Amino acid sequence: MMGRRASATGDLTVQIAPATGLGLPSLRELWAFRELIYFLTWRDVKARYKQTVIGATWAVLQPVVTMVVFSLFFGRVARIPSEGIPYPIFSYCGLLPWTFFSQGLSRASNSLASSARLITKAYFPRSIIPLSAVLVGLVDFGLALVVLVAMMVFYRIFPGVNAVWLPGFLLLAFVTSLGGGLWLSALGARYRDVRYAVPFLLQMGMFATPVIYPSTLLHGGWRLLLGLNPMTTVVDGFRWTLLRVGSPPGAMVGVSVAVALAVLASGAVCFRRVERTLADVI
Repeated sequence: MMGRRASATGDLTVQIAPATGLGLPSLRELWAFRELIYFLTWRDVKARYKQTVIGATWAVLQPVVTMVVFSLFFGRVARIPSEGIPYPIFSYCGLLPWTFFSQGLSRASNSLASSARLITKAYFPRSIIPLSAVLVGLVDFGLALVVLVAMMVFYRIFPGVNAVWLPGFLLLAFVTSLGGGLWLSALGARYRDVRYAVPFLLQMGMFATPVIYPSTLLHGGWRLLLGLNPMTTVVDGFRWTLLRVGSPPGAMVGVSVAVALAVLASGAVCFRRVERTLADVI
């Protein structure tokens, strides 16, 4: 927590003290460091593709190759239904938001450890680090979205007015990724084995999200349990807005938003408490 007071000589003194109470992050303080958020995000974007042969093509290659593998094994061999549209574009439309979420969560969980030198040398809201790690994914998402548009043109699938809801579902994925990233980065600062658990959790999470199958395959209690996962609403929402398949998410949107906001708020509180001693334990 940063405060300011004027001395007897008129000079401005900046006082830094640990946060009190619940320790919720100050949006005003984050806004004051908005330029740092930009530079850290841009730094991570450049570092991601520095000294690579194909550069930003990696942002497209991963979901495309995964889509090909899924189409071969789940579309042709297992013959999983795809709600009446070709399985390649069905799976890729689900992979697009899932890749944004999973990569953002993975980068955020390791962001504090990779920025240890910066944390110990200067003061700034530490939550900026996982925030910028998630923001990097927007660049990859934009590049991968171009491929989806090309596939939609190839298969002659064009979105309707539902497409106006796409930014809202992307925002829900962002909030979910950031909330989980705050939790895992805070825990990872104290327990380094968190980094080994994250890939396993993401693998399990993908099967708990209708990326390779339609959510309509599940019924009853299983469908309700699946709906508590905010990324289920995001994936279904992407397919509904862009491919015009499935039904509107309905009341489950409210449930998903509530769960995502709860994860974000609790993650912010946990992160803020760890932040007080972060320079000592990192």
